[in-house]
Amino acid sequence: MIKKNNWKGWLYLAPIIILMSVFTFYPLISTFLIAFMKNYDYQVQTSEGFTFDNFGIVLHIIPIVSGNAEPAWVTDVIEYAIPNTLIITFVTVPLSIIIALAIAVGLNSIPKFQKIFQTIFFIPYVTNSIAVGMVFAVLFDYKGIINFLIGDMGSPWIDQGAPRWKAMIALCIYIIWSSLPFKILIFLSGLAGIDKQYYDAAKIDAAGRFKTLMHVTVPLLSPQILYVMITSFIGAFKEYDSVVGLIGKPGTDAGTNMYTVVYYIYDSIGRNQVDYASAAAVLLFIVILAFTGIQFWVSKKRVHY
Repeated sequence: MIKKNNWKGWLYLAPIIILMSVFTFYPLISTFLIAFMKNYDYQVQTSEGFTFDNFGIVLHIIPIVSGNAEPAWVTDVIEYAIPNTLIITFVTVPLSIIIALAIAVGLNSIPKFQKIFQTIFFIPYVTNSIAVGMVFAVLFDYKGIINFLIGDMGSPWIDQGAPRWKAMIALCIYIIWSSLPFKILIFLSGLAGIDKQYYDAAKIDAAGRFKTLMHVTVPLLSPQILYVMITSFIGAFKEYDSVVGLIGKPGTDAGTNMYTVVYYIYDSIGRNQVDYASAAAVLLFIVILAFTGIQFWVSKKRVHY
């Protein structure tokens, strides 16, 4: 009977399978194929055969050779996109998780006002990221409130001629702030599921708040922390809209010093360099897959279900 009715299950799944095939599987397979095509022309869908050169060009290992012209080097990825993406990932992810956990624990200790503050903290999550980025752009303007508070009016953060490190600080602050609501919500849901008897036992053992947090709350929240960590790392590696929302262009000068890997991919597609963009996308996919695998491997010993 079960085998006879299998067609009904496939019928129900057909719409989502078709959509995923068109908008997920086909683009993914095409990206992998294009990454290995030499001199791929997106408009006429032609190439000069199979090659690994696209990866070498993107990683600044080999130059672009075109006819009798001088060899050209792609430097944006190795000089800007990869360092910027790594800085964003390894600065914003740990800090946002720690801050979100601290806020969630604080909200959990005031149940009367928890719903109100939870709504307030969640508002940025449902607000358009570009709109929020524009607000932060005003705050970090050379005549904005940040410079007013530190008494350094006229010093650029994200405007023309701003130092790269100052723009990166502003960008990291924006990313951390905008990523907090989702993490806080996940941690609050995890805290609601912790049995109060664990905290009662900690009180009997005269454990302080910090020890209770580190030896009771954090271990029991480890599944939620793992989930937030994995999704945060993936999101940070794919960071793009924050740069567009805050800075609006790939650099704080005439160059591309605020490139991220995904920003480079989009920019390369706009310049009809789809083969280089696909190679960068495949490399990013491999890096994300590797980091996710490492986190799952570490979680076997650190996560308690």
